[in-house]
Amino acid sequence: MKSWSWVLLIISAILIKWVSLYPGWVERNYSNGIYPLISRVQRALFGWIPFSIGDLFYAFLILVVIFRTARFFRLLFQRKLNRSYFASALQQAIFFFLFVYVSFNLLWGLNYNRQGIARQLQLEVKTYTVADLDTLLTVLQQRLNIEAELVDEGSRSALNRKSSLFSEGKKAFMSAGNTYQFLEYLQPSVKPSLFSYAGNYLGFQGYYNPFSGEAQVNTTIPRFLEPFVTTHEIAHQLGYAKENEANFVAFLACRSFASTEFRYSMYFDMYNYAIGEIRRRDTALVNKFQEKLHPQVVNDINEYRDFYRKYKNPVEPVIMWGYSHYLKANNQPAGKQTYNEVVAWLVAYYKKFGVESL
Repeated sequence: MKSWSWVLLIISAILIKWVSLYPGWVERNYSNGIYPLISRVQRALFGWIPFSIGDLFYAFLILVVIFRTARFFRLLFQRKLNRSYFASALQQAIFFFLFVYVSFNLLWGLNYNRQGIARQLQLEVKTYTVADLDTLLTVLQQRLNIEAELVDEGSRSALNRKSSLFSEGKKAFMSAGNTYQFLEYLQPSVKPSLFSYAGNYLGFQGYYNPFSGEAQVNTTIPRFLEPFVTTHEIAHQLGYAKENEANFVAFLACRSFASTEFRYSMYFDMYNYAIGEIRRRDTALVNKFQEKLHPQVVNDINEYRDFYRKYKNPVEPVIMWGYSHYLKANNQPAGKQTYNEVVAWLVAYYKKFGVESL
């Protein structure tokens, strides 16, 4: 920790914070300038490796924390802790967090401050009414029921081969890229999470590693969820950092793709986000929609609930509380509810392009 490295990190942190105040500059020069190059280099370096390098990096950090914690208690019991030890530990901790903050933002995190897809599609994302929700849900339910009628267990089972799942995810963005050039997805890097089973207890379905550029999918969740999770994580790779934007980009990718499994997975998620929003505003309308669901959808909703009930534990709420605060710290004031905000994007989308666009 040379003095010059401290100066470099502090100046970099200040500049990052300053730049983040100007979404237009971030959009032009970072999200559509340097970031696409960074992400493609990351995926070229690590995408060909069959397992997640990012997960190994996280595992290494966990081991370091365990080792340092054990060392602390050993010194505590031996009464060898002194002021010099705490001063050195504090200095190292500050240096580490500065390094992570700068690296995180330069490699990906500045995308939290971009103008994003609202600007790219010229959408006016506004507060919506119950009537808007009613219109949205009516169409989403119709689309969901149509795809449910086409569900084939053989095709679903094919997605148990993760190579097929991830290959289809790439094709979804190739299809979307024909309409929206900014969704072109080159040098894919989507992998199963090494922590999938742990993720069931911690509450995550997938995540993006900004340090390696890899998208990880929890491949132990119900298989009808996996296609949408895959496209959501690819959206993060393309620089859509906010969860509502990643959800909306995944919607665009799946909608344009001629795959029942991907379209069903997307409409299943969009319907659940929308029904959750209407439940907070008009509970009487909920039954109206739930009663008209295709039996396949009802079965999948029950499987979804049973799955998460199986892994319910006291640790998950704590993890989700921390994650919610992480989102708030990264320009998403709604925290975990940011995922649900995709509903506002869907409303803005159909108001501009018509309900048939859904």
